[in-house]
Amino acid sequence: MNREDMMYKLRTDSKTYDFIIIGGGATGIGIALEASARGYSVVLLEKSDFTKSTSSKATKLMHGGVRYLEQGDIALVREAVVERGLMLRNAPHVVKIQSFIIPTHGWYDEILYTIGLTVYDLLAGKLSLGRSKHISKSETLERISLINPKKISAGVVYYDGQFDDSRLAINTLQSASEMGAIVLNYCAVNALVKNEKDDVTGVKVQDEESGDVFEIKGKQVVNATGVFADDVLQMDAPGSRKTIAPSQGVHLILDKSFLPGKDAITIPKTDDGRVLFLVPWYNKVIIGTTDTPVERGVLEPIAFDEEIEFILNTASRYLTKAPKRSDVLSVFAGLRPLAAPKREGNKTKEISRSHKIYTSKSGLLTMVGGKWTTFRKMGEDLVNKVEKNHKWEHKPSKTRDLKIHGYKEDVNFDNPLYFYGSDEDALLELSKQNGWDKSISTSMSVIQAQVVWAVRHEMARKVEDFLARRVRCQLLDAKESIRMAPEVAKIMGELLGKDEAWETQEIADYQKLTSNYML
Repeated sequence: MNREDMMYKLRTDSKTYDFIIIGGGATGIGIALEASARGYSVVLLEKSDFTKSTSSKATKLMHGGVRYLEQGDIALVREAVVERGLMLRNAPHVVKIQSFIIPTHGWYDEILYTIGLTVYDLLAGKLSLGRSKHISKSETLERISLINPKKISAGVVYYDGQFDDSRLAINTLQSASEMGAIVLNYCAVNALVKNEKDDVTGVKVQDEESGDVFEIKGKQVVNATGVFADDVLQMDAPGSRKTIAPSQGVHLILDKSFLPGKDAITIPKTDDGRVLFLVPWYNKVIIGTTDTPVERGVLEPIAFDEEIEFILNTASRYLTKAPKRSDVLSVFAGLRPLAAPKREGNKTKEISRSHKIYTSKSGLLTMVGGKWTTFRKMGEDLVNKVEKNHKWEHKPSKTRDLKIHGYKEDVNFDNPLYFYGSDEDALLELSKQNGWDKSISTSMSVIQAQVVWAVRHEMARKVEDFLARRVRCQLLDAKESIRMAPEVAKIMGELLGKDEAWETQEIADYQKLTSNYML
């Protein structure tokens, strides 16, 4: 996945592509995988880095959605638990099974959650991750040693999936590019190109690195820009109805000592009616999330103080070791691209998480809503729609059993390089060259070869791309990631042929950005 090669190919080949996808988050990546797997020619364009916004800020759960079951959205849960099982099968190096315990308070809770979660298991059919079961208070306290014994009567264990969003994204993009897709970051779509009938026939693109502007022709242009979908719709038809109701979700990262065992905790009813998760992730604990409606999408949302306090206060009520602001290693906010409700006044937590496809008069297709768990199915639905709209011969989906790049069985999750999957051997081979086996951070278990790999094979262009998304240091320990930035900038600068001024600027940019991830 080499940016220079792909850019050259795009600039020199004047063909009309089957698909031009605007947006390099979960939605766009799912469409690129599906379309390229069916043999279509695909270009995916992202104005910043892949998953820069919402798609790298998830709760890291590949899940059916226990809450949607309570809301009676059986179809959405069924679709999600099936997709969860497929992803576990197709990308076992980045998706794994995680046990969760719901602390119950009284017999009514115990019966309700045991029955509800049994239904949750049954909906997955053959792709179930394990049977839910009721456990005693003593076993609950044994498995979650820091749970407040006064708050619980017993517990219910169930199983869901956990994953690394940005790593799954990069591997999926690698899979799409292996099947012929051109995928480019730092490539902004500034305008839609139309014919005399006002049909969209392509896009005007700006390479953010060189500043060059050029046009690409496409039979189908897809707006997969998540919380920014309305911006593209305004490009197409100024005055278009709003399709997105963004909602902010905040997460905190704490030291593993706040959740020493292997089980995650699900607190099913918080003060705002949401579910709060405490989940082990890369030897840290991720706590979230909130649901705060916001006016419009921004690339780097910032957590509100009241969201941070809400998470800390809720966690403190359930844990004997109460987390304080000083314990927070990193705080990050993401925006959910929820499909705007037709009626005013719907709370964001009540807006359906199912995806929707809008067809504009110009032929532009816009996909909104959805979530990471169903990204493959979203791609399948959109490509089916395109075939139908254009009266193309239907090609069956091939992604249901498609092994994602890096696929590897029997993964050792205690190995700090496990998420590279089958690429790990080549990475270790690379580390033997030029002394690239030296550590950049012992606490983060990152070596120099990972930076080289990210530049050569994963299209990392900036220090932030590496520290935030190719490895997850920005989210796991913001302060430590700032300490790592100068060494990362030096290696990247040499590989990309940049000067000292570039390195200095990159370090300054990263420090400024990451200061928002610290309390």
